[in-house]
Amino acid sequence: MSLTDLLWLCTAAYAIHAFEEFMLDWRDWAQAVIKLPVTWPIFYVVNFLVVVLGICAAQLAATQPAIALAFPALMLINATFFHVLPMILTRGRYSPGIFTAVIFFYPLGYVAFHRALSAGAVSSSGVVLAFVIGALLMASPIVLLHLKSKPY
Repeated sequence: MSLTDLLWLCTAAYAIHAFEEFMLDWRDWAQAVIKLPVTWPIFYVVNFLVVVLGICAAQLAATQPAIALAFPALMLINATFFHVLPMILTRGRYSPGIFTAVIFFYPLGYVAFHRALSAGAVSSSGVVLAFVIGALLMASPIVLLHLKSKPY
């Protein structure tokens, strides 16, 4: 399976993940557990944009693999810091989205990076770049949510 194919699967997995979060009321969990001032309209827009980023990543995979790998990096960061870690810190309190994060994000993220590295499409510096971009993408809506409450 090519990196492009894997990134299309990552995009589909993210859409399924957003569906799980919506159905299990991630917004209320996020407000109560991680004190994130998110609303449903913000949830919809952010997740729409993430799926668009996944489509862009799949299209860039063949020519810009380090940039394209920012999408699976974002998935791995999301799974770790917004699902697994909060469950650990709250001693097992369920995090809506944990199922798809563990079942899809970790395996697909690992395989995407492994495929790119084993094919020589990226170097270790490309992996670092992918995680930096992924972290910035993951952080941007959170930073903007907190800035939104500040006076201009």
